[in-house]
Amino acid sequence: QVQLVESGGGLVQPGGSLRLSCVASGSIFSINAMGWYRQAPGKGRELVATITSGGSTNYADSVKGRFTISRDNGKKTVHLQMNSPKPEDTAVYYCNADIVSFTGWTPQENNYWGQGTQVTVSS
Repeated sequence: QVQLVESGGGLVQPGGSLRLSCVASGSIFSINAMGWYRQAPGKGRELVATITSGGSTNYADSVKGRFTISRDNGKKTVHLQMNSPKPEDTAVYYCNADIVSFTGWTPQENNYWGQGTQVTVSS
């Protein structure tokens, strides 16, 4: 079984910083794209940032210049460094990854979600 487990959420003041981490575990052959999404109360889930296995990144316009996504392929982890967060960044943040595992002799890619971690930006 493959699992994604997030950590690092909590309460942060506007203008502060917070670092989210997500580690993948289980029967993993390789990990392709990884990313962070968020869902605020009463809203749909939206993309925050993604990163390919080669390190190419993509960000939502609302977080460009403030948030940085990074990954450690050897440790099967992805991080989100949140600098200068704003109250509107308050949401549950979810880790997402495209993970390749073997079913018998056949490699198969599946998409996985973590359980989410709450981030609250408030003074």
